[in-house]
Amino acid sequence: MSNEIDDPRRRQLIQALATGVLSSALPGSALAGIFGSSPGKLPAGQSIYRLSGTVTVNGKEATLATHIGPNDTIQTGKNSEVVFVVGGNSIILRSDSQLVLQGKEEKTSLLISALRLLAGKLLSVSRNQAMHIRTPTATIGIRGTGFYLESEPDLTYFCTCYGTTDVSASTDPTSKETVVSKHHDRPLYILANAPVGQNIRPAEFKNHTDQELMLIETLVGRTPPFVFSNDVYNAPRRDY
Repeated sequence: MSNEIDDPRRRQLIQALATGVLSSALPGSALAGIFGSSPGKLPAGQSIYRLSGTVTVNGKEATLATHIGPNDTIQTGKNSEVVFVVGGNSIILRSDSQLVLQGKEEKTSLLISALRLLAGKLLSVSRNQAMHIRTPTATIGIRGTGFYLESEPDLTYFCTCYGTTDVSASTDPTSKETVVSKHHDRPLYILANAPVGQNIRPAEFKNHTDQELMLIETLVGRTPPFVFSNDVYNAPRRDY
């Protein structure tokens, strides 16, 4: 995965997303080149937008017709990936990952209250909904945001792509931070065995892109907050 935030095709795509004319503003071949297919809000009842490789839901092999609910476990194998939606939450789960969803299914909606990333990497958007994320080393409060997460047994990487998050180390309650971010402003590492008060460290930006954030926001009928009008966004906003 490239660390580049931008792409020569991205400005045209942003303009289309911002004006709500994605399908007509770009030819199908251009969209397919960026996302693999023309993205749009998923139809009611459809959970999975795209999958590749080995993906299971509750231990059973997943297909594009598989329903994912708010208390399911999703697992990916080597060189595998799944892009899916549950309620207002849209997620890319990368290879070698295990994710447990916690929430409830109501008559008209699916509500996720927590994510447990036992291993692996995910990118998610969940604006206008509060939830908690847990990894072996971190507990993170989400106030409605876009975020990227990598979970290892003794280390968590976490980027608040936009929005507000409350980050704390699972083994050290004195290591905690509230992050307010507009555009990948403060990526963090959350450790397990550093001295007291030092288990949260600054990190670099890595392994996720604005194109992916635009894709998963589109799947739930939204646009990212970093979309700008009048063609003013023509380069990455900062160097990482």
